[in-house]
Amino acid sequence: MKRVVVASENPVKVEATRSAFSRMFPEDTFEVIGIAVDSGVDVQPRTDEETYQGALNRTDRAAEEHPDADFWVGIEGGVDEHWCGELGAFAWAVVRAKDGTHGKGCTSMFFVPPAVATLVRGGMELGPADDQVFGKENNKQKSGVVGSLTGGVIERSGYNAEAVVLALIPFKNPNLY
Repeated sequence: MKRVVVASENPVKVEATRSAFSRMFPEDTFEVIGIAVDSGVDVQPRTDEETYQGALNRTDRAAEEHPDADFWVGIEGGVDEHWCGELGAFAWAVVRAKDGTHGKGCTSMFFVPPAVATLVRGGMELGPADDQVFGKENNKQKSGVVGSLTGGVIERSGYNAEAVVLALIPFKNPNLY
């Protein structure tokens, strides 16, 4: 059994990681645990670069705290002002193996409605903005804003799992990386 440490206790990120590893490596078994670590970036990353850095920092901090794991995973959600004048939301995932190999992947981007964008631009984190606009409570640990906007067609766990799957490509294809 391989041990995977997710650099978050958010059950959505832990489940996204569990799903991605089991889909990419169905022949293996994984123990997936979540731990709380600081991202080292703003609580609401506001650029692509800051969001990626948060995921990378989380991965490195998880490795420092649990050096006995086989893999460490950092997932960081962020927003960025897009050239079209709208606020896009997305997440980065970084996976590191104990041999030092890294993989990275990013979700697709979607645009938040003006009511959410106004709150985020005013300093609110995306999760609480989602809660306020859609009348939810702690939805970032449930379906997330993507779930609110798609009516549950896409849930945050599955959305983040795709980024982790993409981050696992170098591990699935080690001869190419």
